[in-house]
Amino acid sequence: MQQRWPSRLWIVRHGESAGNVAAEAAHGASLARIDIAERDVDVALSARGERQADAVGLWFADQPPEARPEIVLTSPYRRARQTADRIRAAGGLVQDAPDHRVDERLRERELGILDRLTRRGVEQLHPEQAEMRRRLGKFYHRPPSGESWCDVTLRLRSALDTVSLHDGERRVLIVAHQVVVLCLRYLIEDMTEAEILAIDAAGDVANCSVTEYAFRPREGTTGRLGLERYNFVAPIAEAGAPITSEPDANVAAR
Repeated sequence: MQQRWPSRLWIVRHGESAGNVAAEAAHGASLARIDIAERDVDVALSARGERQADAVGLWFADQPPEARPEIVLTSPYRRARQTADRIRAAGGLVQDAPDHRVDERLRERELGILDRLTRRGVEQLHPEQAEMRRRLGKFYHRPPSGESWCDVTLRLRSALDTVSLHDGERRVLIVAHQVVVLCLRYLIEDMTEAEILAIDAAGDVANCSVTEYAFRPREGTTGRLGLERYNFVAPIAEAGAPITSEPDANVAAR
């Protein structure tokens, strides 16, 4: 039987972006709105984010060729594509790796009317949504014109099916966003709502941190992906790049 899963799967959150910096400033100043002009999809990496992406690329480059990513899938958002590009430029992929595949299903969670609002802003401007979120919980709360974590998970189920169809036995790198990292963990490890929210509550996913899975053929009836490391930031620290874990610019109801 053909192996369904990649032999190794890495999931990397994009490097720090200008939106991350703006969100951190807004929260620090207790503002209602995050001050950034671009659409979320167009927000670029910050200078620190570029250093983080370079560091992860060099870490991959230090691995033997047979241990580097062969396939790269990325969110269409600019900060994710830039992170993937810099990983490649640093020599982090196998020599003949094809161009990365942009997959819209890996995009950031959409927050609809809550986009660019801090938690304080949601409480002030949309108190009914703040109450709804408290009642339903963050996994199932869907803001008007936006998505819940459950909605993100549904599109990621489809993305994983595509990976299993086309990239079995390959080494695959996914570059995406904080909620995508968490929802992929939820799916791959067959977690409950409570389990993934406990991981989220324990701390943010750091920018350019590495979450890594290896295929374990003896687990289950056909094998499965087993977690090797999560939120791994040693490559960034060893390169002397700053470690950051700021929220994204559309952070209000993450």
